[in-house]
Amino acid sequence: MTKALLQGMEGVFIPVKDPKLSAKWYEEKIGFTLIYIDEEAAVMQIAEKSQTVVCLVRTLNHQPMKFPDNNFGVGKYYNFLSLDIEETHRLLVEKNVRVNSIGGEGTTKFFTFYDPDGNPLGVCQ
Repeated sequence: MTKALLQGMEGVFIPVKDPKLSAKWYEEKIGFTLIYIDEEAAVMQIAEKSQTVVCLVRTLNHQPMKFPDNNFGVGKYYNFLSLDIEETHRLLVEKNVRVNSIGGEGTTKFFTFYDPDGNPLGVCQ
C-alpha cells in the first residue's frame, strides 16, 4: 500500500453575497467561530478541535451551489458531522433555519439545511 499524499481537508470554500452578513449567520445559527474577515471573505472555524476551516467568499453575480444531477442521490457538496443529529436538526429548526427532514440508510442519518444565500449544506451522523 502506498502512503497517502494528503492528510486531511484544510478548508472548504462557500460562495456568498456578503461575507460579513454570512459570517454572522454561521456564527449565530450553527456556532462557527470567526477567525478573520475582510470585504472579500470570512474565515471561520467549524469547532474548537476541527482543523478544517470554512471560508465564505464574496462572489459576483452570486448563484447558490448546485451539485450536478446524478443517480447517487447527492445534492450538496459538503456534509458536516454531528454526534446527535436529532438535536442538531431540532436546534436549527428552532433558529428558523431552512432544513429538510432527516433521512437515512442503515446506521447513517443525514439532512440538508440552507444558508441565507441558498447554499445547500448537509449534516450526517
